Amino acid sequence: MEAETAVCPLDTIQQEMERLAQGCRRLAVLLRLDLDTDLLWSVLTDYNNLSRFIPNLASSRQLWRRGPVVGVEQVGCQQFCGLNFSARVELELTEERSDGRLSFRMKCGDFRRFEGLWQIRRDDDATSLFYELTVQGRPGMPITLIEKRLREDLATNLRAVQQEAQRRALPPSTP
Repeated sequence: MEAETAVCPLDTIQQEMERLAQGCRRLAVLLRLDLDTDLLWSVLTDYNNLSRFIPNLASSRQLWRRGPVVGVEQVGCQQFCGLNFSARVELELTEERSDGRLSFRMKCGDFRRFEGLWQIRRDDDATSLFYELTVQGRPGMPITLIEKRLREDLATNLRAVQQEAQRRALPPSTP
């Protein structure tokens, strides 16, 4: 097991990647910001609109809801070395609003394993937005390329959530 920690050029983001057995990767990123937890929660659980503001997410749609458990289908698109790569996952998400926790696991899709969580916490100084993903590709999937793209995209995706929350926090403009 090998872990690497990188602090991105943006002071408020910390990122970690761990190589696990059988080609699994665990990636985690933490963003500290000054936004209301309810606003962040509303952005993360806006399943039908996530692809509108998260880069490389081609589509996202809620399939069903059973109380705090939600089915969502997502399709991500990436470009690796001039080749287009698309991956589909059907996720089961469990919303634990009181804990600020949104966990997910793949029910079916283009990976052997795709699971993780979003966690929102508030302390005296700031709000933290944490994202963790454990992913394992199918045989023949270039895990090193997937790992590289995911590492590059994690901070971007958290920034996109932050920017959408900031946009929603602004009062509506009057004509």
